[in-house]
Formats: sequence, structure tokens, C-alpha cells
Amino acid sequence: MSAAPAPDTIAIEVEGAVTTLTLNRPQALNALTGPLMTELTRAVAAIAEDPRVRCVVLTGAGRGFCSGQALDEYPDVDALTGSIGPILRERYLPLLRRLRDLDRPVVAAVNGVTAGAGLSLALACDLRLASDAATFTCGFSRVGLVPDAGATFFLPRVVGHGRAFELACRPERIDAAEALRLGLVNQVLPAASFPEAVRAFAADLASGPTRALALTKQALNHSLEATLEEQLEMELTCQQLAAQTDDFREAIAAFRSRRPPRFGGR
Repeated sequence: MSAAPAPDTIAIEVEGAVTTLTLNRPQALNALTGPLMTELTRAVAAIAEDPRVRCVVLTGAGRGFCSGQALDEYPDVDALTGSIGPILRERYLPLLRRLRDLDRPVVAAVNGVTAGAGLSLALACDLRLASDAATFTCGFSRVGLVPDAGATFFLPRVVGHGRAFELACRPERIDAAEALRLGLVNQVLPAASFPEAVRAFAADLASGPTRALALTKQALNHSLEATLEEQLEMELTCQQLAAQTDDFREAIAAFRSRRPPRFGGR
């Protein structure tokens, strides 16, 4: 089931327990505008309130995943200069926080060109699947800016400090194979079968123990700033909560009956 997309914003498709959010500005390689980001943030907020959704896929229409901020929204450099701070605070920060706080796995299906804040958006997701036609560039140094939209937080945690600095300071594009080698993406899949492979991957995640996956995400997020002792306490808390779920009971029953578990996400 899919809703008709608003022009130049996002398309929303629901298939079983998976909701796919597609950036829908293919003519601009899905560059991020105010309306697009407003709709995307609203969609993520709505998903957070919908227990039927057990996995989210974020992708782009056409040959791009996302080419970053739409610079042509602003008529001249002075208008853009004065707007950068408010753009980040009012558009990007709410979206990034919602993606990281969402208690469902979020998969970036990187189908093509990924640059600037588009790379930041992919990094904010929990997992990244790349088409073998995808390319990646941090790109901010090309226009004399600093990586933003969470890039300086996520990038060194994903690829390490040295690689992050290199990617941030050099504007060259890298292909999907290099992105996989660096650990920037989790898998590279053939472009010809990319949508089908992403659907299968997301459906598999959606069939898992959703509450346990949410608690795993919460624990991993917490680990980014925690001491060992703090993280051990966090694991204890999360494990106690996971042990109270219906899915845990189902897994034990399945083990005793020697059958695959049938998780309901509760």
C-alpha cells in the first residue's frame, strides 16, 4: 500500500511490517529542501507511534540516494550564510534525533549518489545497504564548509578517526566497494536486484524480536558515551526488559519444541 507522494517531498510505502520512506526529488538527486525534511520528520514521528511498523527503510528515487542540502533554495550566498545555523537547528537536528531515538531498526538503502548531508542522513540510520552503483562523498570541503548534520559524530564511530578525517577533508567520491572495505556500509548488492534484496532484508528484520532489537539499539546508542561500568548497568536493565517480552517467551517455547520462533514484535 502506498500513498501518493507530495511533489518534491517523500513517498511512503507500507508492505507488511516494513515502511519505506523514499526521498522524492529525483530531478535534483533528492537534495534536501525545507518541505522534504518537514515531511520526512513528520513521517518518522508517525512511525514512532505506530506499533505495526517493525522496520523502516530510507531510500531515494531515481539515481540518487541524497545529494545533500539543496543550495538552490537560497538566491545568493549571503542568504545562505545567514540561514545555515537555523537550517541545522530547525530541520536537521529534529530529524536526526527522531531517527536515532526510533525504537525500530532503520535501514538506509543507498541506491546511488550520496553526498554531504545525504551521507550524514545515511550514517544516522542503523544499517546501510548499498547498490553497487552507489557513490559516496562527504563533500563539505568542496564548498568550504565543515561536515554537519551529525557527520562528525557518526563518521569516526563508523570508520575510525583517521578514515573519517580523510573522507571529511578530501572531496573525492568513493564507490560502493571502497565504502564496504572502509566499513561505511554493511553490504553491497547488485543494482539490478537492489530493491528486491532490500525488501527481503527489511522483511527479515521486521520478523525479528522487535522489542529486543529496540533495546539493542538503545544500548548501543548509550555505549557511545558510557564508561564500562555504566554500559554494564545499561545491559542489565535492557536484558531485564527483554526477558519480560512475549517474544522472549515465544523463543523459549520454540527452542523447547524444536521449531523456529514466530516473533510478534511484542
